[in-house]
Amino acid sequence: MQSRFRSDRRLTVRMTVTLFLLGLLYVGFVAALIVLLKSWLLVVVLVGAMFVAQFWFSDRIAMFAMRGRVVEREEYPELHAVVDRLCAIADMPKPVVAVSEMDMPNAFATGRNPDHAVVCVTTGLLRRLQPAELEGVLAHELSHVAHKDVAVITVASFLGVIAGLIVRFAFYSQLLGGGRRDQNTAAVFAVVIGVSAAVYAISFLLIRALSRYRELAADRAAAHLTGRPSALASALTKVSGDIARIPTKDLRTAQAFNAFYFTPATGKEPGIERFFSTHPPLEQRLEQLGRISAELGEAATPGKAG
Repeated sequence: MQSRFRSDRRLTVRMTVTLFLLGLLYVGFVAALIVLLKSWLLVVVLVGAMFVAQFWFSDRIAMFAMRGRVVEREEYPELHAVVDRLCAIADMPKPVVAVSEMDMPNAFATGRNPDHAVVCVTTGLLRRLQPAELEGVLAHELSHVAHKDVAVITVASFLGVIAGLIVRFAFYSQLLGGGRRDQNTAAVFAVVIGVSAAVYAISFLLIRALSRYRELAADRAAAHLTGRPSALASALTKVSGDIARIPTKDLRTAQAFNAFYFTPATGKEPGIERFFSTHPPLEQRLEQLGRISAELGEAATPGKAG
């Protein structure tokens, strides 16, 4: 079913190209591991099992990692009411609603498709935002579900996760048992680490490029659906400012899931790492929302679908 969130052809093209390139990388990576490790059955079974597990249980993994729990209407009636209203306007299935007991103000969406999606907000976000601002954030997250880019990011991130795990495993295995290996085995391990590191780097760059664009697309879709880009801009400014005041050491666990968040969990003004961020700069997001606000003008009404 097609939702009423504005479709974004450029987002669709970017997702398709990213998945195609990562697919080629995936095939080459598995082939290299089979040649190097000389056990195609082991490689295919392990990689395949991990792919299925990540894709099928991505929502549960994210919820567990971020201490999220499903909440019913009786417990959070206002939150459910906003989600109900937005889903009715967007003509899309209502996702599972969850809350994370974290002071960090943020939100994320996860799930393999719109019928198996979860939208989660932190208690810190609920406490800080006004109703119109919360509506903008939730519309942003729901647009990720409607555009299906949550599933694409989940699949795309899989290759990087596997490559990263192999690098760590090979490194520690070599470190702990290096003295018992001959030169040929050491050479194979070195090549495995090199190939895995290269695959991780390429997938990292591809995912970052897609992730930054999908955040802009979600901002646009949310602004047009609610008709209140200024409320979303206010939420962005408020959340980004509050997160920046949280010590970085308290955000380290959350930073692993930055690609899924409404705004990244960075506790300081980013330096060179901003070029590798999962999100576009705050200034760019606010500038885009300002343009949409000018386009909508005074005729914009809350709940207007684009």
